[in-house]
Amino acid sequence: MGFTCGLVGLPNTGKSTIFGALTRTKAQSGNYAFTTIEPNNGIVPVPDKRMDTITQYVKTKKVVLTTMEFIDIAGLIKGASKGEGLGNKFLGHIREVDAIAHVVRCFEDSNIPHVSDIIDPVSDISTINTELMIADLESLDRRKAKIVKLARSGDKEALMQMEVLNKLSEALNQNQPARSITDFNDEQKEYLKSLTLLSAKPVLYICNVMDPGDTENELVQKVKKIAKEDGSSVVALAAKIGAPLLSHYSASKFAVVGFTQAAARETAKYGIRINSVCPGFVRTSMQKREVEWEAKLRSISEKQVIDDY
Repeated sequence: MGFTCGLVGLPNTGKSTIFGALTRTKAQSGNYAFTTIEPNNGIVPVPDKRMDTITQYVKTKKVVLTTMEFIDIAGLIKGASKGEGLGNKFLGHIREVDAIAHVVRCFEDSNIPHVSDIIDPVSDISTINTELMIADLESLDRRKAKIVKLARSGDKEALMQMEVLNKLSEALNQNQPARSITDFNDEQKEYLKSLTLLSAKPVLYICNVMDPGDTENELVQKVKKIAKEDGSSVVALAAKIGAPLLSHYSASKFAVVGFTQAAARETAKYGIRINSVCPGFVRTSMQKREVEWEAKLRSISEKQVIDDY
């Protein structure tokens, strides 16, 4: 079963450059807003060293790896939730993905204009997140209108749903994305999932810097602070310089480590916890588990592998 990750951000942040590197394709890019209008799609296999180890013991005719589909979504702008730019269309594309890779501009370059004429990643992130949350609030209001009468009658399920909707609305009105609300029981979590809220999707912030040596600059630190507050993850890279290098690495050694199927279900447990910024050297709890699995598989018999797996 595949997994989809949408690359979003303001225009001219480097989304298409990163998309091309991850998928080894050539996406249209340019130093002007809305170079990308229709979304670019690219599907790549996700190599898993554990599969290589298992096949040494369990012989099979064919090994089918999971896949990651990257979608380069055109840049959002302020007012997208009200239809500004091609907002409604782009928000629809975001709604269809499993996770979001939010590309944030953390570099100065006079040759690449910024839509607001100032490099401020905090403002840029706020612009995108606000548009997603406004769209979510409108969706929640429509849901409430449909069940309000049923909830007033005392219907148990409607009361549960109304409680979730109210809690989410309160958080969104306080500028907190839906993914930051975690105190739901299992039944409420299932209902939350059915709402397909934009701000509930797991997010990886990608800080695009000018030089590989700038990956810990002041702008990146501001993004890390935001990510810590809303329960997201961060990676920093120099897309323009690093694109040729990135294209030689598998997608699983970059953003994918934050968005495996397991990460989507348990972001806090499997999400990226990074201190390094170079593809291939992103340290995650999942990589530690891979090492543990490989060591275990080398020391046990084929029968044990099958039983444990």
